Amino acid sequence: MANQFDERTRTGGFDATGTTSVPRATRDAGLRKYMLSVYNYMTSAILLTGIVALLFFSSGMAQQVFFGGGILPWLIILSPLAIIFAMSFGQNRMSTSTLHILFWSFAVLMGLSMSTIFLRYTGISIAQTFFAVSAAFAGLSLWGYTTKKDLSGWGTFLIMGVVGLIVAMLLNAFVFQSTAMGMAISAIGVLIFAGLTAYDTQKIKSIYQYVARDADLMQRAIIMGALNLYLDFINMFQFLLSFLGSQE
Repeated sequence: MANQFDERTRTGGFDATGTTSVPRATRDAGLRKYMLSVYNYMTSAILLTGIVALLFFSSGMAQQVFFGGGILPWLIILSPLAIIFAMSFGQNRMSTSTLHILFWSFAVLMGLSMSTIFLRYTGISIAQTFFAVSAAFAGLSLWGYTTKKDLSGWGTFLIMGVVGLIVAMLLNAFVFQSTAMGMAISAIGVLIFAGLTAYDTQKIKSIYQYVARDADLMQRAIIMGALNLYLDFINMFQFLLSFLGSQE
């Protein structure tokens, strides 16, 4: 996902050495606060999505909407994608408050869209998958945060993997319709987004030095970082659920 704060794509802005005059303890405390804010936004958005999905399903509206036909199901499914593109490509022109509104709107719309998992899978398998992904995400993100290994080389490979995954999913949905291929796609999807979790965490951490002196830039970086990690978590959850989940 395009990100103005990625130091590998920036052509201007803060000097990478701009924080060298700041005491190490102060920088570390600021970095911890920054990363905690990213995780808080991401976690809150995931909880909001889960609550909306459960309420929409429990009310019976999910069945009416998604089995009723018409254009509404497609609007619910495609609206989150439209918001992702708007935030990714319009973040330089949008105000911070607009990014906030779009971020929380995205979480709500994702909840409406993901309510369908309660129509397809048992509650136990959904809960088990959620906790398994939570544990895996925490470990992968911690490794991405603490490792000294430069993960920047993973970026192109993983993004190409996501594109290939989308193409394979479309082919399987409209051409092959193979259960075995669907399982393989799910397994590969879990691996790709596991790698992206570590990669994105390190990227978000590295961005801090460029935004540390500007409160508005930092808030933008927090929102976009939370969005990236949210997408990593949700995609890993959905792929693992389709791979291991018990059907209703």
